[in-house]
Amino acid sequence: MESSESVSRHRLRRTLETLASKEGRGTELISLYVPPDRQIHEVMANLREEHGTASNIKSRTTRKNVQDAIERVIQRLKLFKKPPPTGLVIFCGAIPQNGLGSERMETYVLVPPKTINVYFYRCDNRFHIEPLMEILREKETFGVVVIDTNDAAIATLRGRRMEVLKEMTSGVPGKHRAGGQSARRFERIREAAINDYFKRVGGHANNIFGQISDLKGIIIGGPGPTKNEFEQGDYLNYMLKNKIIATLDTSYVGSSGVKEIVEKSGEILRGVRYAEEKKLVQRFLYEVGHDTGLAAYGENEVRRYLQDGLVDTLLLTEKLDQTHLKIRCKNCGRTEDRLMYPQDIVRFEKEISQTQCPKCLNQTLAIEESKDLLDEFVDEAEKAGVKVEVISTDTDEGVMLKESFGGIAAILRYRTS
Repeated sequence: MESSESVSRHRLRRTLETLASKEGRGTELISLYVPPDRQIHEVMANLREEHGTASNIKSRTTRKNVQDAIERVIQRLKLFKKPPPTGLVIFCGAIPQNGLGSERMETYVLVPPKTINVYFYRCDNRFHIEPLMEILREKETFGVVVIDTNDAAIATLRGRRMEVLKEMTSGVPGKHRAGGQSARRFERIREAAINDYFKRVGGHANNIFGQISDLKGIIIGGPGPTKNEFEQGDYLNYMLKNKIIATLDTSYVGSSGVKEIVEKSGEILRGVRYAEEKKLVQRFLYEVGHDTGLAAYGENEVRRYLQDGLVDTLLLTEKLDQTHLKIRCKNCGRTEDRLMYPQDIVRFEKEISQTQCPKCLNQTLAIEESKDLLDEFVDEAEKAGVKVEVISTDTDEGVMLKESFGGIAAILRYRTS
């Protein structure tokens, strides 16, 4: 099952946090960004040139580490006939583990969740993660319609990037009628012109927004009541009308009105994902509160329901920062599981090496396997075809999921006996 956007973003955020913590000795860390339209053989040729240039580095250790890193990147590139549809990012370099001479070569290969359009190679004392950080900051696409009785503009908004795609004038006569016309007849002409104008704006909006696959919502703005009349009428098709998330007052129309919307809509756009998260957790809380038998929470219970194929939606807090350890006795094979915070693992490793096995009484216990608990649950859920949502703690519901339910909860497909 394809990962939900919240899972993809969480994985990328966690990977970038790891990469940001890495620091090389000198300029030995390579960052390579390959856009989807770049030929792999061209990139490899560029890297071979860089390998030759690196032979001029005076420090023998730095020279060796840079050339080794370039060779490893080339080997990884050979696994691809062409870049993936969204591009390819490779980080590689010698990372000191514990002082001078303890460097270990580390390689990270990422397929970004959204397309990268830049070709970038850099050798530095850190990994350059800025283009990937920009992907995290980038939001879904929102549609914007700014309208009054004279002008209208249709635009899209992605993150802070605004693009005006259509501007038009109404052709609606002003409120003051020409001499000789009856007030009623003039009013009918004006109403018909406004209706035609609204239909034109709606037609263009339907055409533009209907082609955007990731359209998250529509904001309608403008000075005066015209925007409300447009919103309440049947000018947008019903699917788009259901995506209207806000109606805002602006002082201007056209591109200036769209810029005003961008300035005013930050909280609204941020609130869209929060609203989704609140709705998900509230659904879980409803099942708990009404004792429907369709809710489960806690590591052991949820894990059991996942394995039995009973989970419909898995909710995990992004603050689920524990590690699942599998401990095995090397002598008798006895195993046990422990949950532990990462900062406690080094101390625990020392303690356990001097602890007797409860079964054979030998001091032969060791950590056989460790895995981040959140990643473990996501992997299990995706194998089972279960929808997963990573919930932030930016809402009261998100805090409640973490504090009251241990950060692991599930909405079940059907009641269990």
